[in-house]
Amino acid sequence: MTQQAGQDVPFVAVGRITRAHGIKGEVAVLPLSQIEARFEPGSRLILEGSERTLTVAAAKPHRHGLLVRFDEIADRNEAEAVHGRYLLVASSDVPALPNDEFWPHQLVGCEIVTEAGRSLGRIKEIVKTPANDVWVADGPEGEALVPALKDVVVAVDIEARRVAVREVPGLTAP
Repeated sequence: MTQQAGQDVPFVAVGRITRAHGIKGEVAVLPLSQIEARFEPGSRLILEGSERTLTVAAAKPHRHGLLVRFDEIADRNEAEAVHGRYLLVASSDVPALPNDEFWPHQLVGCEIVTEAGRSLGRIKEIVKTPANDVWVADGPEGEALVPALKDVVVAVDIEARRVAVREVPGLTAP
C-alpha cells in the first residue's frame, strides 16, 4: 500500500495472506503489525480490494507468522481465492506512537533531502530488516536506500512530508 504526498491513508495493512492451509479455510498470514490483538478471535479486518470484512475465528503461531481461521472463509477454495491479499484496518484505528517514531504509512511519500538540501527522492517503500528499517526512495539520481538510524536521520516532519538526513559517503553522496 502506498501513499501519495499530502494524501490521508484511509486504511493501513496489518497482515498479508500468504497461502491457504489445509481444507477447512485456514490461511497463513504474515503479520505486519506489532499489535497482537489484531488477530484475536472476534477482531474484524478488511480484505484488500473489496468491502468485505473478515472476522477472526481463531489464530495461532505458525513458522514466521500465523495460521488464521476467519468466520467468512469456509473451505480451501475460498482460502485460495484470498491468497496474496492484504488485511487492513482503518487508519483511525492505529494508535499514536511515542515522539520520534512513525508508522510506515506516514513516511511513504515523504521527500528525503540531505542537510545541504539535495533531494534523494520520495520514500516509496519501508523495508524491515533485523538490524533496522531501510527507507527506499526514488529520486533524480535513481534509487536511494536510507537506513532509519539516529546517526543518519536528522529530522522527520510528517506535516511538511519531509525527512532530512546527513550526508553519508557512499550512501547519500553523488
